[in-house]
Amino acid sequence: MRDVTYAMGISLDGYITGPDGGLDWSAPDPEVFRFWIDETREIGVHLLGRRLYETMLYWETAADDPSLGDADREWTEVWNPLPKVVFSRTLTEVKGNARLATGSVAEEIARLREEPGEGEIAIGGATLAAEAAAADLIDEYRTVVHPVLVGGGTRYFPHDEHRVHLDLVETRVLASQTVYMRHRVRR
Repeated sequence: MRDVTYAMGISLDGYITGPDGGLDWSAPDPEVFRFWIDETREIGVHLLGRRLYETMLYWETAADDPSLGDADREWTEVWNPLPKVVFSRTLTEVKGNARLATGSVAEEIARLREEPGEGEIAIGGATLAAEAAAADLIDEYRTVVHPVLVGGGTRYFPHDEHRVHLDLVETRVLASQTVYMRHRVRR
């Protein structure tokens, strides 16, 4: 059965965006960007909420820019063909290799787990991940912790007063003093 993973860059105090919604503190250096490219190669399908989907739309046409660097170009080659499922109450259409979800997060994950295919089912976005976590659907939590305290914003971890026991299965110190941690849900 395909694993469901939730991976994001976070601040040391546990936020994926700052109080103003900004991400400037998490801009990846070359080593961290390489890490995300390699991680994304392991994904079979990516589930996104509307906000993250709209943020990532930039990459749909980024390759048309002749000044795009080699790493950015490689990212588009990995990201753009990746199948995506977008959860939104407001969008009526999506672009690229994406489709709108037709069911709940639980229904979509169940359907994807039954379909043939390789690679992880990745979740991006805190709201979507919180819904999957509440239904106990996440198998692994993956964080790239940036050495900054942003003091507020969108939290990585849901606050549903639900205890989840985790096993640390991997840790790595990356450039810019960022730390990657991979935790598997203990079942």
